[in-house]
Amino acid sequence: MRLIQRLRRRLRGQEETGSIPLELAILTPAGLLLISVVVFAGRVALAHQTLDGAAASAARDASISRTQPAANSAASAAAMQALSQQGLTCARTSVQVDTTGFASPAGTPATITATVTCVVPLADLAIPGLPGSMTITGTASSPLDTYRER
Repeated sequence: MRLIQRLRRRLRGQEETGSIPLELAILTPAGLLLISVVVFAGRVALAHQTLDGAAASAARDASISRTQPAANSAASAAAMQALSQQGLTCARTSVQVDTTGFASPAGTPATITATVTCVVPLADLAIPGLPGSMTITGTASSPLDTYRER
């Protein structure tokens, strides 16, 4: 009687031994790779957001300065402070500020644009020890007071 029941189970496919561990052995690396890619994409998005925030701080601090040289130094200081507060480590950082709005006469609308560029090591974004880097840029503008003396 038992022999007949075993044969029926085998014919129906209910007695498959060894297939689950084999499936796990094949699917586990693919699952880990997928999770790693999602984490990497999230860290890159967070780095982009951090640079956009640093550029906004730089543009705002430059726009409330009285002169072009003061605007450039205020923008650089604000960008570096924002990057350090967010904990983003950059191999190289550059802050470029378009201060041509200071040349326009009072009563004319003008803006200040700041661009912050950061070269982020991939080891900080993905797996520690991973070689290479990624350049991320953030840009923001801030208006100058239209009726302020320039």
